[in-house]
Amino acid sequence: MPPVPLSPHRFSFSLHHSRHTHFSFNSIAKPKPNPNPRLFAMSFSSSSSSPSPLSASSSKEEQLEQLNQVLQYHQQTKHYFTNYARGPGRLDWANQPNPFRRYIGAHLVSLQHFPIEDEQVAPLYSSLFLSLPPAKPVSFSSISQFFYDSLALSAWKTTGYSTWSLRVNPSSGNLHPTEAYIIAPSIESLSKSGFVAHYAPKEHGLEIRAELPSGFFEKSGFFGDDCFLVGFSSIFWREAWKYGERAFRYCNHDIGHAVGAVAMAAAELGWDVKLLDGLRFHDLEKLMGFESFPKLKITSRLVKGKFPEIEFEHPDCVLAVFPCGEERFGVDFRNMSSWASEFSKLDWKGKSNSLSKEHIIWDIIYRTADAVKKPLSVGEKLKIDPLQCSGVCSESSYKGLTIREVVRRRRSAVDMDGATVIHRNTFYQILLHCLPSGSRNGGKQGKQLALPFRALSWDSEVHAALFVHRVSGLPKGLYFLVRNEDHFEDLRKAMRAEFTWRKPEGCPSDLPLYELAPGDCREVSKALSCHQDIASDGCFSLGMIAHFKPTLQEKGAWMYPRLFWETGVLGQVLYLEAHAVGISATGIGCFFDDPVHEVLGLKGTNYQSLYHFTVGGAVVDKRIMSLPAYPGPDIDA
Repeated sequence: MPPVPLSPHRFSFSLHHSRHTHFSFNSIAKPKPNPNPRLFAMSFSSSSSSPSPLSASSSKEEQLEQLNQVLQYHQQTKHYFTNYARGPGRLDWANQPNPFRRYIGAHLVSLQHFPIEDEQVAPLYSSLFLSLPPAKPVSFSSISQFFYDSLALSAWKTTGYSTWSLRVNPSSGNLHPTEAYIIAPSIESLSKSGFVAHYAPKEHGLEIRAELPSGFFEKSGFFGDDCFLVGFSSIFWREAWKYGERAFRYCNHDIGHAVGAVAMAAAELGWDVKLLDGLRFHDLEKLMGFESFPKLKITSRLVKGKFPEIEFEHPDCVLAVFPCGEERFGVDFRNMSSWASEFSKLDWKGKSNSLSKEHIIWDIIYRTADAVKKPLSVGEKLKIDPLQCSGVCSESSYKGLTIREVVRRRRSAVDMDGATVIHRNTFYQILLHCLPSGSRNGGKQGKQLALPFRALSWDSEVHAALFVHRVSGLPKGLYFLVRNEDHFEDLRKAMRAEFTWRKPEGCPSDLPLYELAPGDCREVSKALSCHQDIASDGCFSLGMIAHFKPTLQEKGAWMYPRLFWETGVLGQVLYLEAHAVGISATGIGCFFDDPVHEVLGLKGTNYQSLYHFTVGGAVVDKRIMSLPAYPGPDIDA
């Protein structure tokens, strides 16, 4: 939750070049909220010259209105030194949402458990970035392991009268707005026919919501017995209960983390994952059985009361899971959309449980969610690119952990110790695994070919501004990782002219990392991340900078949440990398948006900061006791 707003102030810091020239950010102007976000949005979108590749049913006027809504939301939900985005102010504990969705009346199939202590030989974490093991057949056992190592509970925590669960996939505030579904052919010991099921993490089981008639799955024309679909949805109310209007951002961070978690668990089994992003919103709604949810009437202002329909699930995406190296896919999204329409005729089982007694309708969230509904990509087909391995410069940095040990022991640090130091080769190795294209042998970064970014369907649009605090052999200072090198010259022109853009000493040739300005930036990184010590007490922190305005203008409003998904996938890699080298990490959703841009010298809206992260040595709170994930306590708070 954002801290209580402080009195207006200014911050400054100085960075000193090794050439003895002085470079500083002094008396950085305090950004003020735009008094009319809609005017900002309209001026923002009217300059677009590139047509958006949408379906014919979406007129230019509709596209403009959708884009205006997205841009209004983004501007309105920024944090400033003088004020924060609207939130609840205090937490209404009596109406804290239940973190576990259940479908009452649906048959629950308990899945197998795979404790780390009982595991057979599993691939080393770092090996998956080079090649995947042979694909395991789709079975009751492999599906069980897939969910156990991606979306299941990882532990329970308890202190005093409070008990809460942790999951393999992280979530802002541990609120877990993301729900998961599987659509698959018949699997022995699970279902005699094809089926759609909701994953219940507390029980580690599948709730069978619908059975598919004989041959139904096969009639899709593009899937066989060795592949299945995974769907993700968001319950915005879970996140808005704590974070108010900014919750829509955080829900989409979480979708990205879930995509990353699923991609890594699939890789462990020799499976590949690909977003089926040509489908339209209403296809996803049908595939996951959401058509029967009561429709929320969107208000024109914030309203509090009993609104059970606010607990609906917003379908975000569907991913195909299949053996790595498979090239036979020829998904035509128009045909798949027709296939998805048949799901409306299925006999859906189970009634969703109630999550809270009372609610608050943060109206702008639901108007924005409506604006980003993706249309069908007419004529687009799915393409599977070969897996590209990631670069290696310091394999010895890893602690020899298996992929299962890393994903199930991952935790979000609450505090950093302000003392842990990593070597620059470890830092470089972490960043090599953050590249979308992997090891390109001189080629440009941009296309998402490496694990786990290859699950996404667009070229990378997210970069990283890094504040280096405690990396031995590397000067403290401000650095920049260019994750799509087509943006390089544009970034240089858009950012401060004083920046040096020098490759740091010992940096691998295929790592597009640049030193912008050396110096101690602990205080500024802390100030930018809502004055949180965790941003300055780690080895390094970073802000994820998205190629924003041009992307939305070219593709449309539906790309807005996908930019956050990409930051979530990148964040998932940072979590896993940190744990694999023996330290920790945590995502930071609270930061002052425009001051980040000002530090970098970014003006306008071509680039926007969407997510912050910190990596370092965690402080362990010994007052909190850890309990096994399964069986957990009967009651959670």
